[in-house]
Amino acid sequence: MTAADPASIEPTPPSPAAGSRPWLTKGVTGIGVASLLADVGHEIPTALLASFMTVILGAPAAALGFVEGLSDAISGFAKLAGGALADDPQRRRRVALGGYVATAILSASVGLATTAWQVAVLRSSAWAARGIRGPARNALLADAVEPRSFGRAYGFERALDNAGAIIGPLLAIALVAAVGIRGAILLSVIPGLLAAGAIAYAINNLRAETPREHRPIRLVIRPLLHGRLGRLLGAITVFELANVATSLLILRATELFIPSMGADRAAITGIGLYVGYNVAATVVSFPAGRAVDAVGGPRVLGVGIALFAVSYALLAVTGPDLVPLALAFIAAGVGIGAVETAENATVASAAPEDKRGSAFGLLAVIQAGGDLVASAVAGLVWTFVAPAAAFGLAFVAMVVALIALAAGTRRGAGAAGS
Repeated sequence: MTAADPASIEPTPPSPAAGSRPWLTKGVTGIGVASLLADVGHEIPTALLASFMTVILGAPAAALGFVEGLSDAISGFAKLAGGALADDPQRRRRVALGGYVATAILSASVGLATTAWQVAVLRSSAWAARGIRGPARNALLADAVEPRSFGRAYGFERALDNAGAIIGPLLAIALVAAVGIRGAILLSVIPGLLAAGAIAYAINNLRAETPREHRPIRLVIRPLLHGRLGRLLGAITVFELANVATSLLILRATELFIPSMGADRAAITGIGLYVGYNVAATVVSFPAGRAVDAVGGPRVLGVGIALFAVSYALLAVTGPDLVPLALAFIAAGVGIGAVETAENATVASAAPEDKRGSAFGLLAVIQAGGDLVASAVAGLVWTFVAPAAAFGLAFVAMVVALIALAAGTRRGAGAAGS
């Protein structure tokens, strides 16, 4: 093979002369704003879910881990179906718009639940709709820019998405004070529906840029498992098997502070730390995208995984001390900003254009299946052993993920040089 062979896990840097469109198009802007508003909408119930389930409904940590893991798993498998739909440039617009509307309504309906199983049904349904729309949104974003700008475009979208995750919990705090936890969750439907309007604006501005070729619905998996895309997805799989739900981080901080602060102040402190997590993710997402365009996704992904290992180590050993807990949340926030941007941009670059929707769907299945395993195992270890043991296990798994990524990168480089 030559050094230009696509088997290498490192993307080939495009020529600076390739393409002439600016990266910040109306389509990119509309998709970014949709991500911002949608995240405001679903981060309100996410920020409140730990307190809602464990305090109001009286469910154990294992139930929270199961609900989060199940929701993420269903979302991932829905994204696989959504990926097949999104391979058609025309169909992906309808899927994206319908997914945003359904997610807004179903996610807010969690506020009506009176039992843990009702939360599981409603949140899983909301995440299914969110999953179906995801590959369509990501494929639309790739339509709007040249490949040389994928890192910046996906970094921009991730930054606005994470900004919504800052606004959402802060708004949740204000809404809880005004209308209580249930009312706050119900009112989250408003930003969710506004997000649907933003994606409609983006779709309208992408019409002239997207080919009007109709394609049959066909699930594509095997062709995506070869070459550098296959090795990248393998490394991501190991990482996702170590990546626990963020709600468990919030619960860890909340439980540590309850003895000294009481339930209400501890819950607010946990949400405040989650805001710090999202601030860190927002700040780093666009620079991470620029780094992906400059040095390649696997290097940026490796930095993110290492930061997750640091975060989980801190969460395993610290007590009710605000400083190390804040450092743990910030490290995880920087890590997710780097990881998500690198994953999306590198998959968009490595996947064939006519199978890009399917590639994003497969990526989502890997993410969601890993989250189900990681969150369910962490919840069980938490309940039957100790919270520190759950995060200690997650730390070890992150170290293994970093080793797997390094090994895959070396194999890709060896194949390119042979």
